[in-house]
Amino acid sequence: MKQSVETEDIYRIIYQEHPDPFEILGMHSIESEGKKIIAIRAFLPRAKEVYAIAADQSKEYPMAKLHKIGFYEVLCDDRDEVFPYQLKTIQEDGTATVFYDSYSFLPGFSNLDQYFFQEGHHYKSFEKLGAHLMEMQGIRGVYFAVWAPNAKSVSVIGSFNHWDRRLHMMRSLGQSGVWEIFIPGIGQGEQYKFQITTFYNLIFDKSDPYGFYHETSPKTASIVYSLEEYKWHDQDWKEKRVAVQKYDAPISIYELHPGSWLRKPDNTFYNYKELAERLVAYVKEMGYTHIELLPIMEHPFYGSWGYQCLGLFAPTSRYGTPSDFMYFVDHCHINQIGVILDWVPAHFPTDSHGLAFFDGTHLYEHADPKQREHRDWNTFIYNYGRFEVKNFLVSSALFWCEKYHIDGLRVDAVASMLYLDYSRKEGEWVPNQYGGRENLDAIAFIRECNDMVQKYHPGTLMIAEESTAWPQVSKPSHVGGLGFNFKWNMGWMHDILEYMSKDPVYRKYDHNKLTFSIWYAFSENFILPLSHDEIVYGKGSLINKMPGDAWQRFANLRLLYGYMFAHPGKKLLFMGDDFGQWNEWWHESGLDWHLLEDDLHRELHHYVRDLNHFYRAHPALHNDQSFDSFQWIDFRDSDNSVIAFYRRNAGEEIMFIFNFTPMPRFDYRLGVEKAGSYAEIFNSDARMFGGSNLGNLGNSQTIDMPWQGKPYTLILQLPPLAMTVFQFQKPDIVD
Repeated sequence: MKQSVETEDIYRIIYQEHPDPFEILGMHSIESEGKKIIAIRAFLPRAKEVYAIAADQSKEYPMAKLHKIGFYEVLCDDRDEVFPYQLKTIQEDGTATVFYDSYSFLPGFSNLDQYFFQEGHHYKSFEKLGAHLMEMQGIRGVYFAVWAPNAKSVSVIGSFNHWDRRLHMMRSLGQSGVWEIFIPGIGQGEQYKFQITTFYNLIFDKSDPYGFYHETSPKTASIVYSLEEYKWHDQDWKEKRVAVQKYDAPISIYELHPGSWLRKPDNTFYNYKELAERLVAYVKEMGYTHIELLPIMEHPFYGSWGYQCLGLFAPTSRYGTPSDFMYFVDHCHINQIGVILDWVPAHFPTDSHGLAFFDGTHLYEHADPKQREHRDWNTFIYNYGRFEVKNFLVSSALFWCEKYHIDGLRVDAVASMLYLDYSRKEGEWVPNQYGGRENLDAIAFIRECNDMVQKYHPGTLMIAEESTAWPQVSKPSHVGGLGFNFKWNMGWMHDILEYMSKDPVYRKYDHNKLTFSIWYAFSENFILPLSHDEIVYGKGSLINKMPGDAWQRFANLRLLYGYMFAHPGKKLLFMGDDFGQWNEWWHESGLDWHLLEDDLHRELHHYVRDLNHFYRAHPALHNDQSFDSFQWIDFRDSDNSVIAFYRRNAGEEIMFIFNFTPMPRFDYRLGVEKAGSYAEIFNSDARMFGGSNLGNLGNSQTIDMPWQGKPYTLILQLPPLAMTVFQFQKPDIVD
């Protein structure tokens, strides 16, 4: 039988050992007996007969079976130029199928793509890698590409080819390490994986690292999905987002876990659309400016709350489709609510279908276990020094901003990225090239990522959860900072919770924990978090941390929230804390919303709502960058556990007084500079908030007596465990 292909090459195709099956399969111009002719080859193990058909239907060429497993070839003696064609197969049952041949299409990953990807600057690699619905050479289908530089061979397997790795073997694009193939005739909803064969003949079925949609765990296939179908309605929000999210704007964040904020009566999830309708109405009423979602990137273990994610380009399918999540974000924006996502570039889980040992080598992670393993979480650390890995992570950050219009990313576990010895003992870590503990590759990645987000999506908030004293976390990279916009103030959070958990009789001995945070409050752009981390793993809910009887617990919690909103820094509160949930947060059930039927919980809820609206209405509370916006009135009264200060901005000045004991302070004196009337504009002890309703009858007049180095004295009634807020009333001018 006449053939133009070497037997050795046939076997390399049959046994999936050829790095570029396109060199053998498909259409080729060859020399035969001094004449140029066309050869067409196909490997179709399931076919009984195969025909090559000219696309114009001018001729049908029966193909000869050169190997019993299913290697076919035909030599078209009447053709000397390549031409469009299709393949027709006849199965054993007589079924005929006609399709375009994947091996007749040119590469979709250009030389320029390869260059930028290898040097780590292909910031939109999500447009090339993964699975993409597209048209090539006038034919609709799906283009697949995956990075697996150390693989022996890679195939796309899926519902469209019966999960048979022999049918769609991919082409290696050389040193780039990218493998690719276009499969015509398939489309939206197809399930797929990449099957990788190593040089040790190990075989791994891997989910797509760049996949836009995945099956719900415990299933692990990726799903072809177009992100271009959804029609957005948030242009108005996008145009004004920079102003809404500037440093001197009010930002009050409601942190939540989508799967446990609210459950259906049968304890199943609401999908993204259903959640949007309920959540947005709630957040608007409560006065928050933003919501922050615990990671919604696809994750195999629900109990990780999303912090062990593998699908860095896919919203979890537990709550719906990518379009459903687009609707969620869109609905938030239409209602003037920003959306922040928790994002985890610090580590990834070791599930076999994921990134770990991806192509038979430690590709995304370090090979050295001293650099590879996060022992606290039993996860792997990204190798930030590898350009393609850095590119993968930066592209993920930009992807959520571009495709889902996300307004900010809160970057989890930044401290674990910055330090090579994080949670490691002596001898368990590898120093950097200078002998230090700083992870220089991670630092370079963080700076580049933050810079690229601001370059391509100005006004997007990049927020660091960073728990150490690393300098200039929220300063620009060009002055030596890490380039974040904000940093969580973990020191404030730990100090204030430790202080508030003490019996008030002992608080005077820890007065410095109350006041110390002010001295560094303007060293970074801070967010004050009372987050999910503080109410899990046996720490108890916030209301349970408060001392005293039920009334005092709620008064203490109102006082804590009042101090947070008065203190310099943006605000963040976790779901359930705003109505005083007693139970620790548990991801397997919804919040205890029935508690709102109780007076104390309902009154606390109203308090947080009014506090949010008060914060948003007063510019004096919006400047968190300068000491000019803050002035102590008195921080020395530890015996009474009372502090007082001014907040100033945009021509507005507001006075805050806090009494951290259950003892009312009658005729309490403060020195002030201005004579006249001071209106009481907010009181956490008001009856409508569940308080004792002690106050100052709406205002207080100064007396002409020097006090605390000031020319006038204000005599006030300080309610127990309460914040009172005053504003100077300008005297009427009489002609």
